[in-house]
Amino acid sequence: MIKGLIALALGALSFGVVEFVAMGLLPYFAEDFALPIATASHAISAYAFGVCAGVLYMVFTRKVNLKVSLCIVLLCHLLGIALTAISPNFGTLLLARFISGMPHGCFFGLGAIISMRIAKAGQGSMAMAIMLAGQSISIVGGVPLGTALAHAVSWRAIFFIMTAWALMVLIATIRWLPNPGKLEDHGFWGQFQFLKHKGPYLVGLSILLGNGGIFAIQSYVSPILTDFVGIPLVYVATVLIVMGIAMTVYNLIAGRLTDRFTPGKVSLVIFLSVIVTTLATFFWGDITVIGLILMIYIAGCLFGLSTPQQVSILRTSSGGELIGVAFGQVAFNFGNAVGAFFGGLPLDWGYNAQYVLISAGLLVVLGAIAMGIYVLFYEKNFTALFLKEQHERQEQALQEAKEHVAAHPPVSDFPGSSNAVSNNTDAITEATAIDSVAMPASEVAATPASASEVAATPAPTVAAKA
Repeated sequence: MIKGLIALALGALSFGVVEFVAMGLLPYFAEDFALPIATASHAISAYAFGVCAGVLYMVFTRKVNLKVSLCIVLLCHLLGIALTAISPNFGTLLLARFISGMPHGCFFGLGAIISMRIAKAGQGSMAMAIMLAGQSISIVGGVPLGTALAHAVSWRAIFFIMTAWALMVLIATIRWLPNPGKLEDHGFWGQFQFLKHKGPYLVGLSILLGNGGIFAIQSYVSPILTDFVGIPLVYVATVLIVMGIAMTVYNLIAGRLTDRFTPGKVSLVIFLSVIVTTLATFFWGDITVIGLILMIYIAGCLFGLSTPQQVSILRTSSGGELIGVAFGQVAFNFGNAVGAFFGGLPLDWGYNAQYVLISAGLLVVLGAIAMGIYVLFYEKNFTALFLKEQHERQEQALQEAKEHVAAHPPVSDFPGSSNAVSNNTDAITEATAIDSVAMPASEVAATPASASEVAATPAPTVAAKA
């Protein structure tokens, strides 16, 4: 399991660097291709459009083995980075960025499902957090490295390095990632059935608006730090590195909490804390020490939300998990665009950077309301349905393990029979482990104790409530 998660984390780091490094390379794009910076910024938009277009891949690959599908996604990622590195003109660069963005949502969607499948029982969210940690680490190391290389050598240098890195990730995935199998095929239209319920839309809306509000602050973090908090410009890069470290730590903490509590509740608490912190920053952020601590906390929450929101998406998209996780990635990236737009309005209207916190805070409030409605009225039902499906999967795996033992009985009269007994025992033990997120003790106690009791629960009733 550990090697598989490392491969996924390395892949997340690769996607993180390739996505975010472009923000610091815009002046170099503009200089190399003789363009204004405003036009060069289309390289960022091209990546975002690629993310949205890549969702179509998830629609038509429901029957493909998850590991095979992930390798195809990584190969596309590799080709996109290589084309970026050798782009002879700006048009080719835009095409390369579009291709690089296409597998982005697919990777994180597939990675979320796979990480939970290969995790030990009760550690699904933590496994997902380990994968996502690669993306937050990319902000700490990869993005500053790319900017430094662009200044010292060429903007192409980081993409040549990432081409080699992507190739390494592909090889590591092939060698280290255990076979996670396939998802249950519910038919082409069956994978869209989860969209009939309100839960996925509420979770998606919370991602779009809530995360978009936090991203609004991050989009204008430099003027907020320098013009309002009072941090000298020369120290901003150092603060950004500290923020990246906070994102990594918060992501891992949130993963642990999501294994202990429900993902919706964890997300809601984080949103509420961001609202309070944003208001505190608006009123007292001009006191440098206070403002700096509060801004680092807000930045950390951006990735602290990643794991519980991904788990929520998976639970609300039963039968269409590939579509659901891709839907979540689109919401996140579209939310980034929305956040950047609304965060810039106060500056366009002549207010100083302090007022970015107001427009951003309003978005976070709307996101928290959406998540609050989901937690109060829908999460309990989706959790019950999720547990029912997990019990059914465990029962099926146990039955398959028993059939395996029956077909390969240990023969004690032959050498090596102890290994056969051990292997058969391991097969049954492994089959009884549920590759899922642990439930709070109160919810586990409230759920049926056996698979037969769970099966007796009328699924349509649960689904109707959801």
